[in-house]
Amino acid sequence: MWDCQSKYVSIFLLLALSGLFFLFRNINILEWKLNSTLDLSSIHAEGPPSLDRKRSFCSHLGQKPSPEEALEERSLLESIAGPEPPPRSMPTPLDQTSDPAHSLFSILPAGGGRERHVGDQLEALVLMSDFQGRPKSHGGDFLLARLHSPELGAGVAGQVLDHWNGTYSAIFPLLWEGSVWVEVTLVHPSEAVSLLRRLQEERLNWVPSKSLFRSGSLSETTRCNLCLPANQQPLCNYTDPHTGEPWFCYKPKQLACDTRINHFTTGSQTYLQHLTNKDALLFQSGININGRIHAMGSDSVTVLPKEKDKPEEESSSIAAAPIRTPPSGYYFQGSWRALGGVVIRQFNDPTTIIQCLKGKQVYMYGDSNVRQYYDFLTSFVPELKKFNLRSHVRAGPFMAVNIPHNILLKYRCHGPPIFWPPLSVSQLHYVANELDGLAGGSDTVVVIGVSAHFSFFPLQAYIRRLRQIRRAVVRLLERAPGTIVVVRSANLDQKKANFINSDWILTQMDRVLKAMFRGVDVLLLDAWEMTLAHNLPHDLHPPPPIIKNMINIILSGVCPLPSSRT
Repeated sequence: MWDCQSKYVSIFLLLALSGLFFLFRNINILEWKLNSTLDLSSIHAEGPPSLDRKRSFCSHLGQKPSPEEALEERSLLESIAGPEPPPRSMPTPLDQTSDPAHSLFSILPAGGGRERHVGDQLEALVLMSDFQGRPKSHGGDFLLARLHSPELGAGVAGQVLDHWNGTYSAIFPLLWEGSVWVEVTLVHPSEAVSLLRRLQEERLNWVPSKSLFRSGSLSETTRCNLCLPANQQPLCNYTDPHTGEPWFCYKPKQLACDTRINHFTTGSQTYLQHLTNKDALLFQSGININGRIHAMGSDSVTVLPKEKDKPEEESSSIAAAPIRTPPSGYYFQGSWRALGGVVIRQFNDPTTIIQCLKGKQVYMYGDSNVRQYYDFLTSFVPELKKFNLRSHVRAGPFMAVNIPHNILLKYRCHGPPIFWPPLSVSQLHYVANELDGLAGGSDTVVVIGVSAHFSFFPLQAYIRRLRQIRRAVVRLLERAPGTIVVVRSANLDQKKANFINSDWILTQMDRVLKAMFRGVDVLLLDAWEMTLAHNLPHDLHPPPPIIKNMINIILSGVCPLPSSRT
């Protein structure tokens, strides 16, 4: 009898403790919402901490940046620096770091308790906790958020606002009717972001590049990179004379610098090779990398049709502002719909694509992400006949034509750094130089995408490369205003749990690119949002459904509907 009573007492105590736990979490949310106006107003007034960058990347090599360039670089780096957790004399123990399993989000009620309609905004409050279930007191976690309806093939990227006190707002526009689900992911805890930020500054020779030098029967191989220590041995300087883009190799012992014949990569390292065993615990796949944060209560709401003659609702949060940067578009029934610019058309058959490209010269420059467009078009459209140029299977250059309709399609990889098997030095062309060699005009389409290979370097190197490309784009548009230029941003790659091509660095690169091309007359292809909003797993090389939607964007810019012409 006593054993039975003891059993029921234990069950009752367990239920009571569980109830108190969830009550405590709800009280925390309510208290934060009630006090957030005072707390956040002071934080917002201070702004993010200033970023101290006293030296330029490889400042001892290459051309010295002008005062305007230095100011732009600093402004860009400070704009994406974001808040960091307070400095600690000792590394944070793992059990005090952000844990997605103990963290929660809650969808906040609509203003005035009203129903939700298309055109409103939805906000979810995210409360981060550590592995012991204790609320975090500072921000800096790297979160991604998505709103989606799987049965409708619909999805849109959310905007995550860091309140710097362990809480975040994920804000979404409501763009379609029906049931929508909120998805919040912790990509990296703040403690890992701090380490990644340090490692980002140290990445100089993580991917060993080399070149072969040959003269007659004599050959040597030496290391090459954007930045090499000059005190180890003499350097060969291969800085491009037109763009000023630096590239160096150690001078062979017996051969001259002008005997260099190729460029290749010998492997790569991950950030784990640069971390202590304790720090490496912050990068455990499935534990604190790309961990799903669960909802407290429902993770979905029902969206009703747009109300007539009523203004759109702004954010329902007391403290958070409305969406600062509206999304560039969203998926519906598997197709990308832009929220500005040209209307996206569907090019679902080869004939439509041929008619759109009739009389056009299409030049594609960049990495393998841009090569995906060339591969898609030449595979989907049999009328585009590929020429065998005996090119490198990954780097090109490639060319396809359709003579009856006067179509030319070309792809060329960007110049170093590029990490592929051996390439002839003669094939190392910088995008800016290629653009300067184009006549341009209404029959010319240019597609540019440079990102993944720069994730191995500090952001200063990426800023410098984009600056040269931007200047060449501006020159091209000035001499040939009818030229169509498409610039592709970096996309997410959540599959990988290492520093190289991590979503954290790719997101930084996405922000830098968008800031640098703001105000330039180009069509921005927002690969970051298009990969985040889609239901397919993130991949460095997006799968065919996403590539097809990207092709639709490019061709819609080339052949816009009459109503969307500016």
